[in-house]
Amino acid sequence: MFNMGYYAYKTAHDMNQDLQDIAASASPDTVTEPRLLAAEVVSRLRDLIIQGELAPGVKLNERVLCERLRTSRTPVREAIKYLASEGLVELLPNRGAIVTPITATTVRESFVVLGALEALAGELACVNAGDADIAEIRALHYQMLAHHARGELAAYFRCNQEIHLRLVECSGNAALANTYRALNGHVRRARYMANLSRERWDHAVEEHENILDALIRRDSALLPRLLRSHLSNKMQVVLEALGQQAA
Repeated sequence: MFNMGYYAYKTAHDMNQDLQDIAASASPDTVTEPRLLAAEVVSRLRDLIIQGELAPGVKLNERVLCERLRTSRTPVREAIKYLASEGLVELLPNRGAIVTPITATTVRESFVVLGALEALAGELACVNAGDADIAEIRALHYQMLAHHARGELAAYFRCNQEIHLRLVECSGNAALANTYRALNGHVRRARYMANLSRERWDHAVEEHENILDALIRRDSALLPRLLRSHLSNKMQVVLEALGQQAA
């Protein structure tokens, strides 16, 4: 189960340090590039889960993952533990690990809270964000548009998530940002699902255009509404997809 008390206060620096610790702890005979491989395994395994190649509820077989990722068991085990801290993997006592299931209840509860967090962050960002912060978000937005134009969903999603995170960080409220990171990790796969429909993907891009415009104008009344609506629309698409899978 998700432990908000611990993960809500895990900062971005902590997460990066964890990856460095994983890499440093890997023994030389288990890696080909000792300081890079562990972090790469985390990244590759995360992508397999988010992009649906490892479906929710699937048991993670270490031997199969070692063969697929062309690595040894030590970095795979550490990657599984690390992704459990992000909420993408669930550790089962004496039964190994599975990809965290996505349920309609989890989606509803999580997206409602995320929408509230992003709305509050947007309101604060309109006041606290520096011009350089907004310029950075605008640059990320144009990168995201390029990925969309080329149909590069995985790259688009990574850029999209960076935009949302940077906007939350621009709130200037560390507690808000840390809570957002912790919860967002648990529904990252669901957020990716929301763009599997090309129609929804195109609509999401239009929503981001409006979000960026409101941020640039520092419209503290409009931006929160746009962000909350954006998350609500994502939620509805994910719930529809889950309903179709269950049918």
